Amino acid sequence: MAVPNKRPPRPGSQNGAPVRNGGSSGKPTRLRVMDYNAGTLTEAEAKTAADLLSFKDKKTVTWINVDGLGDAQLLESIGEGFGLHPLVVEDILTPDQRPKMEAYDDYLYIVLRMLDFEEKDGKTKSEQVSLVLGKDFLLSFQETGEDIFDPVRERIRGAKGRTRKLGPDYLAYSLIDAVVDRYFIILEKMGERIERMESELITNPTPKTLRHLYKLKREMIRLRKSVWPLREVVSALERPEYGPLISKNTRIYLRDVYDHTIQTIDTVETFRDMLSGMVDIYLSSISYKLNEVMKLLTVIGTIFLPLTFITGVYGMNFQFMPELGDPYGYFGALVLMLTVALVMLAYFRVKRWL
Repeated sequence: MAVPNKRPPRPGSQNGAPVRNGGSSGKPTRLRVMDYNAGTLTEAEAKTAADLLSFKDKKTVTWINVDGLGDAQLLESIGEGFGLHPLVVEDILTPDQRPKMEAYDDYLYIVLRMLDFEEKDGKTKSEQVSLVLGKDFLLSFQETGEDIFDPVRERIRGAKGRTRKLGPDYLAYSLIDAVVDRYFIILEKMGERIERMESELITNPTPKTLRHLYKLKREMIRLRKSVWPLREVVSALERPEYGPLISKNTRIYLRDVYDHTIQTIDTVETFRDMLSGMVDIYLSSISYKLNEVMKLLTVIGTIFLPLTFITGVYGMNFQFMPELGDPYGYFGALVLMLTVALVMLAYFRVKRWL
């Protein structure tokens, strides 16, 4: 048996002891079974782990999907029935794992992150999907019932494509491909949001705009944490050493998923660079606005400086000043101040300071 990547044990817990937290959702557990080959299909809902064991040794392909991790005891029984290592059961019951792949003697354990983007608040929801790929079966575990695998089920029911003709390794590929395709939908929604933010930056940037930018950057980091490790998982599944569980034909399809993962990573990195650039544009825009205000205030202050000097001279209240006795002295002073202001404005125009 290959030694899995072990995580530090939780304080006060025995290493490998299942954690009965039921996942983040606490959703009741639902067991769905699809047992098929090229000519037959059986669908059923099970209540206990014993109901599932009757499908274990069949020569057909058995897909057991577990929705909800609320019943930890039931999941432990499923793990015992299918010979899963206690660390695998612990990881399934602790849905905060990064995408990874662990190889055991007769099965592979795969962890994925299934994402959904809520446009209303601009947040990304993350859900762990655990896959256990055996010789004739595939176990899938999800935190909630928000399922993106329905198209796969429809293909199985309608005997469309290659799913009914190939083994559980191709089924595992189909589920991984569905998760990766979901990333493209999320990236498209984020791209639309980034375009709107760019328009807002150009027209009227506000502190609210900056908050939205940083929120998008956080969501992009979360998406990056889900995609980058997945590249390593898919790359590992392509290795010939897992030949007994993953056929050469399926490895060709996994190569396509790997290409999609690389495209997703490139898009995420592009969006991250764009968001960083948009933050710089926001700061530059605010600085430009501040400079414009300061320039206007400086021009006003510069114009009023000589006017203040003139009013100060003629407001000194000396008795003997030549202009004080002139009947047109007041109006002359006003004309002088207006002329000075107009001359200064014309000079600023010539210098292109306005």
